[in-house]
Amino acid sequence: MKLGFLTACMPERSLDDIAAWASMQGFEALELAAWPGAGDRPFTATHLHADRFDEAEADRVRTALETRGLTLSALAYYDNNLHPDPQERAAVHAHVRACIDASAALGCPPVGTFIGRDPSRSVSENLREAEEVFKPLVDHAGQRGVRLMIENCVMEGWHPDGAPGNLAYSPELWEWMFDQGLWLNFDPSHLLWLGIDPVAALKPYVGRVAHAHAKDAETFPEQRNRFGFFGRLSTRDEDPWDMGWWRYRIPGLGEVDFRRYVDTLYEGGFDGVLSVEHEDPVWGGTPERIEQGLRVAHTHLRPMVVG
Repeated sequence: MKLGFLTACMPERSLDDIAAWASMQGFEALELAAWPGAGDRPFTATHLHADRFDEAEADRVRTALETRGLTLSALAYYDNNLHPDPQERAAVHAHVRACIDASAALGCPPVGTFIGRDPSRSVSENLREAEEVFKPLVDHAGQRGVRLMIENCVMEGWHPDGAPGNLAYSPELWEWMFDQGLWLNFDPSHLLWLGIDPVAALKPYVGRVAHAHAKDAETFPEQRNRFGFFGRLSTRDEDPWDMGWWRYRIPGLGEVDFRRYVDTLYEGGFDGVLSVEHEDPVWGGTPERIEQGLRVAHTHLRPMVVG
């Protein structure tokens, strides 16, 4: 297993700069943000240009990583593949395909995205449609030798009432995903605040984990007593992501048991990359704080990830 991080937390920095810094800090891999024209949403970035990928872009990426001894762990383009607007949906699908093609040219690391959801339709209606939507994407990935994976993020901010906006948040839905030929980018933080034991949930499915995130979560029971599980509602229009009773943290600063998590990955035969996804508000806000947060994560995880 190798230790890396997702580059989306550094949207203003070049890939070459990030790779140099990551190598100096002892990271071994990078999960490259590959959103098109990123910047309008938090935690998105463009460190690989899938929409204009050519041999020059491939050489740029290879040189940035290989000269620093870094592995490309995955391409990250997490967007709504069930977007209700047909034009938006078509654009998302086209970019997923572009990421798959870029991956194939770079040694076939997995490509990460979301199932998503049309919030105007029921869960069962969305799942039936997703089976049709994802078949050509999975087929395209299979033809290119690439694993298409889904992160189990809830994406509650995509739904007007804070309901799950990405239909991949529970083991029940993972089993449905696997039947479609999809893989899992496992993130323990989302399960924790849902009330699901991340380690117990992971154990039966390690064999379908193509990539693993390292992100923690901290809960505030006294605030949950005020707002309820579905979170703060009176200010939902102001910030759809602020549920008021939990927040993401750097690994080791929340409630995920990373010792058990990493051990379960090893026991299940996982030999991929554990990638830090930095969305901690305490260690965010400036490039310097983000670097400090990643160093905190590295210090916590390095003794567990032995290669």
